[in-house]
Formats: sequence, structure tokens, C-alpha cells
Amino acid sequence: MTTGRLRRDGMRRILSGALLPIWLAIPGISLAGPGAHRPNGEHLDAPSTVVNASGLARLPDGSVNVPKIAQRRMGIRTVATQLSEVAVTTELPGRVIADPNASGRLQTIHGGRIEPGPNGLPVVGRKVQRGEILAYVRHHADPFAAGAQASQLAELRAQRQLADQRVTRLEALEGTVPRKELDAARIEARSLAEREQRIGSSLSAREAIIAPVEGVIARAELLLGQIVEPRDVLFEVLDPSRLLVEASTGDVALSQRIDGGALQGVPGAVLRLLGAARVMRDGVVPINFAVRPASNGSPLPLVLGQPVIVLAKSTERARGIVLPAQAVARGASNEPIVWIKSGVERFIPQPIQYRSLTAETVVVTSGLSPENRVVVQGSPLIAQIR
Repeated sequence: MTTGRLRRDGMRRILSGALLPIWLAIPGISLAGPGAHRPNGEHLDAPSTVVNASGLARLPDGSVNVPKIAQRRMGIRTVATQLSEVAVTTELPGRVIADPNASGRLQTIHGGRIEPGPNGLPVVGRKVQRGEILAYVRHHADPFAAGAQASQLAELRAQRQLADQRVTRLEALEGTVPRKELDAARIEARSLAEREQRIGSSLSAREAIIAPVEGVIARAELLLGQIVEPRDVLFEVLDPSRLLVEASTGDVALSQRIDGGALQGVPGAVLRLLGAARVMRDGVVPINFAVRPASNGSPLPLVLGQPVIVLAKSTERARGIVLPAQAVARGASNEPIVWIKSGVERFIPQPIQYRSLTAETVVVTSGLSPENRVVVQGSPLIAQIR
């Protein structure tokens, strides 16, 4: 019996010595770095559980294990957060509209048949110069009016010929007839000639459609020979570098506190406040902004009538943590989160509340504490790890 007990004790010591190196070699056993904590002071340095051999895994507590080599491949970058004071922003619905001083709507006054201009009919997107003839509208009177004009033209032509003959006779008798009679005959002949010319040109008149500003054709729906009615819109011309954004809000007090802004999803756009209306329209107050590219020569991806979200900057100030917009990801319940680095290879999701500042930055107003290391690049990739 003593011999059997000795054999069992020896076997236990052998197994313990063999399993200890295996336990130490298992990857994923790591402790969170000191200082990682939630806003209320809860520490986030609890040890993680064992993960699979690949190292990339989501742990039972919701955190994610990402080995250093995977972090480099994924381009993970972190920063230490700090509190700062920023202007309060509000999201407002808006749309892109034309600048009335840099756009034009071309219409016909009398209507008629469309004829091409010197360079043919322009198409949408073509650049035009101010004063360029885009098309002609050939006017057509009804048959009775055209007949009356033709008969009046014939009568004026006959009267003008008689007046010319009378002037010729009086000039031959110059010196024997009063001077005032010769002058009256000449004036009458000249007047009849002008009337004949004007009525003759009206029979074949055409209206020139001229570009009022330099820009591009935003609207063109014409074909050769098309008949258009008076006041029909033939072309719309606008300067794409001079656009406006019209936002709207139901808060009258907010419209008086706005000072500039930005466009969500358009990083290169800068908004300059032009003014807010003093009259409500459909229950909201229109607010107009001039939109310009942040760098000269960079065209903005905006078109007329495009719906946009305006990040209106208020004169009020608020304290929070400013982060790049790409730092915010979506959690399992579609709530906004950021990833806090709590260890060398461990990342913990933290729900937050935030507001947009510009198209590229946000301010976290709740959920983060200063000096946490927050992932600012690669958050969506971490969120996809399962």
C-alpha cells in the first residue's frame, strides 16, 4: 500500500511539471494596462479569458483581443483623450440652392420654334460664357396676323417709293421751291423707310437666348424644331463654385445663435452664414449659408437641389472630448461606441453620447474620461471581430 501511494504522488508531480509550461505558453493571457477606467472610476483592468490560437477573438465580456502584429496590419491608432471647450453644434436639414447673383433662368417671351445657336444647342454640363448665344426662338404669327403685316408692309413700301420720287423732284427744283418743303419730304421718306424695315424684320424675327452669367448648363430640355410657349424655362445656367445652402429650423431662438457651420459628409465644404429669415415658411425658419471649398480650386461634390445635413455652429460653448468622426463605431445594439485600449492587445467597447462638430470631428459629451487611450483609426475593423 505504501508503494502504491508513492507511485501516485510521483505521477502527480510529473503531470504538474509537464502542464505548467503548456499553461504559460497559451496566448491571450494578458492583464489590462493601468489607468484604463470608465467615467465613474470603474477600472477596466480585469484579466481576459483564454482565446483561440489565432489571437483575434471577441471575449465573453465583450472586449476584443488583437495581437500587435494584427494591429499593425489593421492600421490601429490610439490617442490619449483630453477635455476641451468647443462650440455647440446642431444638425439641421437643408438643400443646395443656386446663388441668385451667379445663376440665371432663361425663358422665352413670345414663344416659337427652337433654332440652334452659333455653337449648336448646349447640353447639360457644358461650360458657357456670359453673353454667349445659346439658341434662337423663331417667332410665328397666326396666318391672319401675318397677312395683315404683309399687306401693311406692301402699303408702306409703295408710300416710301412715292416719297422717294417726290424728294427727287424737289431736289431737281432746288432753289425754286421753299427749303422747308424739301426738308419735310426727306423726313417723310426716311420715316417710311424705317417703318418698312421694322415691319419687314418682324415678319421673320427670332429671339436670341443669351447666357446671363458664366458657368455651366444645369438644365436643358430642348430639341431642334421644338415649339415652346411664352415663359417656358429653356435653360438654367449656374456657377458651380458659387452655391448656397438653405437650412431650416423650427427653433426661432436657435436661428439667432448660429455662427457658421459645416456639411455632414462633405469634408471640404465651409459654410458662411448669410442670414436667417424673419418670416416662417411652412412652420420653419429658413437660414441661408454660402458654401465654399476649404481649398481654392477644389470643386465640391454638390449639385442643385441636393439634400444635405448642416452642422450649424452655435455661439454657445460646451465641454467634451474631441475625436475624429471615424473613431465612433456601432455596437451590437447599434449604439455609438468607441474602443478603449486597456492593455497591450485588449480593446474594450465603451458606449458614448456625442455630437458632430464638423464633417471630420465629433465631441463626446458623455461616456469617456480624460486620459483614456481611444482608438481613432481602425474602429470599424475592431467592431467586426467575432
